[in-house]
Amino acid sequence: MDGAMIAFIVAILIIVLPFLAASIKIVREYERAVIFRLGRLKGAAGPGIFFIIPIVDKLFKVDLRINTVDFPKQNVITKDNVSILVDAVVYYRVEDPVKAVVKVANYNYAVIQLAMTTLRDVIGTVELDELLAHREEISKKIQRIVDEVTEPWGIKIVAVTIKDIVLPEDLVRAISMQAQAERIRRARIIESEGERQAAAIIAEAAKIYANNPIAIRLRELQTLVEVAKEKNMVLIADTLRSDLSSLAYQLAAVSLGKGMQEQGKQP
Repeated sequence: MDGAMIAFIVAILIIVLPFLAASIKIVREYERAVIFRLGRLKGAAGPGIFFIIPIVDKLFKVDLRINTVDFPKQNVITKDNVSILVDAVVYYRVEDPVKAVVKVANYNYAVIQLAMTTLRDVIGTVELDELLAHREEISKKIQRIVDEVTEPWGIKIVAVTIKDIVLPEDLVRAISMQAQAERIRRARIIESEGERQAAAIIAEAAKIYANNPIAIRLRELQTLVEVAKEKNMVLIADTLRSDLSSLAYQLAAVSLGKGMQEQGKQP
């Protein structure tokens, strides 16, 4: 009797223990388990430990963390008929695990395909210059469109980032030539503006020299002194003597005039 009872208990344990082990489920903090009982949705469970009925219940684990999808480069034609390759990254997370399982068969594949299609559609409506200058705004527009579509699926699009834009080689050369021409244009404008300012200053100096003949002679002498500082240079000036005589005459005349004024003041 005792042996038969022990055998019965062992048999019960052999049957019950696997059943009990199969009924205990544990999901992590960042996971949820969507449970179906006899094909009907029961709900989401987790995180932590919970129990199911083996064979009767079937569960699907859903990761709630942000997923990063780097889909292949897309060949896109812009509004101004330029063929480019665009590489983008999509960041999304599951907000409602029940909808993510029930509403769409494979939400990861669906998000990738939707993002690629929206990327081609949006870039096809803008010109290349606008795409290069406003990449962040276009990325936000793509994110907003994809997020509106995926919201009924329980999916939240966190961000869409245009990672790289590959231009044709001939277009790269054309842009480089355009940038070089723009730099040359700016340099010429700056140079012309400098010449204009210098001409205005020279004209003003010419007026001053015209009203003061002695000043231009002094300036000439100063220039000769600066040139003569070079020891290996020989300076020949034919008009130097006549200029000095004229300068001395003018200085003597000024000195004589001052002397006569002083004598006139004496009693």
